[in-house]
Amino acid sequence: MPGSLVSPAAFWGFEVRRIRIVEAYVGEYAGGKSEVAVNRALELAREGEPVTLVDLDTVEPCYTLRPLQEELAAAGIHVVAWETRRTLGLGEAGGTLKAEARWVLRRPGHVIFDVGYGVGGARILNLVEGAEQEPSFTVLAVINASRPLTATVEDIAAHVRALGSVHALINNTHLGSETTAAVVQAGAALVAEAGRILGIPVAATTAPAAVAAQIGPRDAAGHPVRPLRRFMPRAFW
Repeated sequence: MPGSLVSPAAFWGFEVRRIRIVEAYVGEYAGGKSEVAVNRALELAREGEPVTLVDLDTVEPCYTLRPLQEELAAAGIHVVAWETRRTLGLGEAGGTLKAEARWVLRRPGHVIFDVGYGVGGARILNLVEGAEQEPSFTVLAVINASRPLTATVEDIAAHVRALGSVHALINNTHLGSETTAAVVQAGAALVAEAGRILGIPVAATTAPAAVAAQIGPRDAAGHPVRPLRRFMPRAFW
């Protein structure tokens, strides 16, 4: 598993970037990994930097970045993902790793990985050539404390430990369209405590834009709040 930590201060634009950013988003089912990864890629692309967004979800490949490729390409992002028409009829083979994804670290600019859920999903990072040697590779666990498997501090800590090498946490506690500021803040407290136990920093709290505006620039635990534009509700192919 890759391993050098980029300072959490660099996450979501807290310092002027002079280094390449390579981030992988891992976590439990419905944690919001894809949403956070897409928004992160767009944030970097708005700065005029070359950005590659890699779909590494081979766990549930029917709910991926495939339907968003054209829209993201129009925003200046190079998307590495299968086209649905090229995998229809292949059964389980439709979720196989795309060759370009394996060698993607040879591309210039920033690279963002959207990884499949759970321990099985995180293991696919071992197939990315050069990950161990990439000095800026940062693995971020996206936590939704509204999910049963990550609903307590103890559960969050156990889940993150099982994922392997994780450098920072993202509080993305939500209830879909029913998310409120109170839901997000409750998650912020749980994720902050889990991070303390694990000795891992919390890079940010993410929330739908309207909810993020209600919370303000920092959550109740003092972590920066970053608004999300929702893409994944229309990403099921």
